[in-house]
Amino acid sequence: MATEVRHRIAAIYADGWSRIVATMIRFTGGDWDLAEECAQDAFTRALRKWPESGVPDQPLAWLTTAARNRAIDRMRRASNEATKLQEVAAMDPEPPPYRTDSDIPDERLELMFTCCHPSLNLDAQVALTLRSLTGMSTGEIARAFLVSERAMGQRIFRAKQKVAHAGIPFRVPPAHLLPDRLPAVLHVLYLLFNEGYGDPGKARLCQEAIRLARVLTRLMPDEPEAAGVLALMLLHDARRRSRVDAAGDLVPLDEQDRTLWDQEQIAEGATICERALRRGRAGPFQLQAAIAACHATAPLAERTDWAQIAGLYAELARVAPSPIVELNRAVAVGMADGPEAALPLVDAIAGAGRLDGYHLLHATRADVLRRSGRTREAAVHYRRALDLAPTEAERRFLRNRLDSLHQERLE
Repeated sequence: MATEVRHRIAAIYADGWSRIVATMIRFTGGDWDLAEECAQDAFTRALRKWPESGVPDQPLAWLTTAARNRAIDRMRRASNEATKLQEVAAMDPEPPPYRTDSDIPDERLELMFTCCHPSLNLDAQVALTLRSLTGMSTGEIARAFLVSERAMGQRIFRAKQKVAHAGIPFRVPPAHLLPDRLPAVLHVLYLLFNEGYGDPGKARLCQEAIRLARVLTRLMPDEPEAAGVLALMLLHDARRRSRVDAAGDLVPLDEQDRTLWDQEQIAEGATICERALRRGRAGPFQLQAAIAACHATAPLAERTDWAQIAGLYAELARVAPSPIVELNRAVAVGMADGPEAALPLVDAIAGAGRLDGYHLLHATRADVLRRSGRTREAAVHYRRALDLAPTEAERRFLRNRLDSLHQERLE
């Protein structure tokens, strides 16, 4: 019984966390920290009480009321001003549900647009929204941004402080302001998708991100980047079943069983991408979708067109420059022109020092060195990648690569 209740609470957390936090942000006058703390406290109380009393008929209402009561208690104890106490006393006995008369047809998407306020920089918008509305931990968000957990915690703290000090309202933006917030919302959706894509136990996040992207493309049909992010998710998700083998080990793209790929989903993603690109406003998500389409639509009997992929990465580097894009371009160049062509590109990225803590930089460098016949140097970088790899599946993959190098040297 207790186990069933805990599973039920976990499901409610996944579906209801964002709504409860949003309600509490409004209730506390924009105090994000207090809103999150009170929401977490409500779920903690549920874990303690519900196994004995049973799940209430309206669990979200119970949780919201518990969070509200906790907030009132904190506000009363923290406030020394009589006016503040009067405001608290005058509050309605029941918290209002989070609903607004907006043009956005989905509540969760509405909350994302509400959180992504343009007075914050893009990274701050994305990090704050992920932290507050998706339940992702600071550590998980830090990994997505390739920074330390401490640095991400400080970034989120500064964003909350700016919201509080500037008096930024927690309000659903009108339709004409949605395009200003769209880039941040697209990044939130894609990082949410990636969180689920990297962990089979979180696959529901991928499906939720795809669902929200579909809603977004209907809401904003003239925004090609919205279509681009949907196409990118569909093309990646179509390969999900082939990414790991029966033992749970990662399978490289060139070794995946393409008969397991969802061809219908690939066709849909490729079509959406092509239509978006025809608008002549190619953005980073459209270009990434085009790259994914090159991988996914190549006929079984033909070699992947790595030269085309390298060209797309070069354009992506022009539109949205980043060391990750440059690293991926180096991989494509290495596949198209050989490892010797890729090695100076990878060395230049490593020399800049921006990705030293990124396991895939070291794994890529190791692979290029291995293909160049420099197995001893490759082993050094495989070990470095192994130390940094965030998941057990990736660590097993790198251990297998090291074992293969050892066997090659013995032979």
